[in-house]
This record gives sequence, C-alpha cells and structure tokens, in this order.
Amino acid sequence: MSSRTDFSRDKAFLIDMTKCTGCRGCQVACKQWNQLQAEETTFFSGEGYQNPPAMSEHTFTRIKFRDYQKNGQNEFAFYKEMCMHCNDPACASVCPVGAFRKTAEGPVVYEDKKCIGCRFCMVACPFGVPKYQWSKAFPLVRKCTGCYSRVKEGLKPACATACPTAITYGPREEMIKEAERRLAAHPDRYLPKVYGKEEAGGTSVIYLTALPFNELGFKPVTMRALPSYTWQALRLVPGIFLGVGGTLSAVSWFQHRKERIRKEEEEACAGKGAACCAPTDDHKEEKP
Repeated sequence: MSSRTDFSRDKAFLIDMTKCTGCRGCQVACKQWNQLQAEETTFFSGEGYQNPPAMSEHTFTRIKFRDYQKNGQNEFAFYKEMCMHCNDPACASVCPVGAFRKTAEGPVVYEDKKCIGCRFCMVACPFGVPKYQWSKAFPLVRKCTGCYSRVKEGLKPACATACPTAITYGPREEMIKEAERRLAAHPDRYLPKVYGKEEAGGTSVIYLTALPFNELGFKPVTMRALPSYTWQALRLVPGIFLGVGGTLSAVSWFQHRKERIRKEEEEACAGKGAACCAPTDDHKEEKP
C-alpha cells in the first residue's frame, strides 16, 4: 500500500461529460503522442458507435457513445475511458517486481524493464485498464501513462491539450473544488456526484455527468482503496508461488542486465570505429 496520504497537489483530470462533443480529438492526440499504431476495426463490432470497440495495447483512451431519448428526441452522451491513475493503485500493490508506481506528480507509470508478464495487474485493476500485447512474441503490459514525460516537464497531457471543451487539468484539490462549484451552480445540469473523489480510495481522474454512471458504462467499485483488499488476498497465496515470482524477478533482472551490457558494448564499439571490434593478434590462432 502507498505510504502517501496527501494527494491534493497531484495533477488530475476533471472531465465534464456534459461538455464533451464526441469529437475524439483526445483519442487522436493520444495516438500521436504515444506513437500508437492504428487498429483495423469494424463499425458496430463493440457496444455501439464507439470505435475502436475497446481499449487495447494500441488504444490507451477512447470515447464511449451512449444513445438515449430525452423529451422524445434521440440524444448522445459520451464517456472518456482511460486509466484512472488511482491514489493507491491496485496494479502497483499486486505487482511482484514493482513495475507499476504512483509518481509524485500524479500519473501511475509502468516500467517495462521490470515486468515479468505475470498479468496480476490486469486482474487487480477494478477499471480493467492494463492490456497485454497479445500480438508480440515477447509481450508487455500497456496502458495510459498520464503523459508523465510531459507532465514532469510542466506540460499538460496530450488529450487534455487537444480537448476543446470537456477536460480541465490541474491539482487534484482544485479539480474537485471546481467540480463541486459546477454542481452547486447548475444542479439541474448534473447528477449530484463527483466520480473519482472517493471511488477506489480516490483517483486522479474526476468525472461530472448528467446521466447515471452505471448507464454510461462505469464499473461499480468500492470506495475503499483496493490495496487493502489485495494484500488480504496475497496473504493467502502459498509461499511457493511468491517464491516463483521472486525467482522470475531475479531471472528477469539478469536478462535485462545482460542485454543492457551488450548494448553498451555495441555503442562503445560503434563510437570508436570498426577497428575496435576486430580481433587482436593475441586472439589470432597460430598457423601450423
């Protein structure tokens, strides 16, 4: 479990779904910044109009469409699905090698060099966010990074920068206050709830909506931080499995170390020229 208790200054998203136009500019910006390849999809192959039909190793965020009737007219509501960047992330609590971590800036990031492919994170996440690279021979886990490389340099995430209407980005405490201000100012416009303020122990993605969250496709989650449950479950895991996890971690570390040393040697050799890689006289075989 996280040793931190104050997340008020963490950067957070406030997503006002009453202002979302469904333009999907956030999807495009995410693809561009993370250099994610396009997916071949079929219209209506998922739950509705949204495309791609689901998040995957190539899609870190998507806009879900929900059609409904209001005053006899067909209407659309939209929901931006992404990593919730939990204050106390379940994915980090179950990872046996510490491949996930909650950063001081707010985003929950993943270090692929540590990953052993156990996929415990996929099971533990209450929002179903981490995805596996099923298309790779040596797969890794992929998910939204919260554009951590941008955030730590003082920039906004790509999706928040591209969104023309619905996403506000700033310190979590300020985003919650702004959400509550909007609820008080327009009680007829919103469902009286700030989603993410307490869900799963609190998240860095805050939502406002006019429709019930379950109708939009939000998954029911506890208000309690998930690591408090995952640790209780891990207590019951036989020691042999934890031992296997530790062994795999060690093997993974040695493999990554060997690969890193090999790359460093190749780079050093390339910097000095081809002559440095040629065998010396000491290594030449003596002719009979």
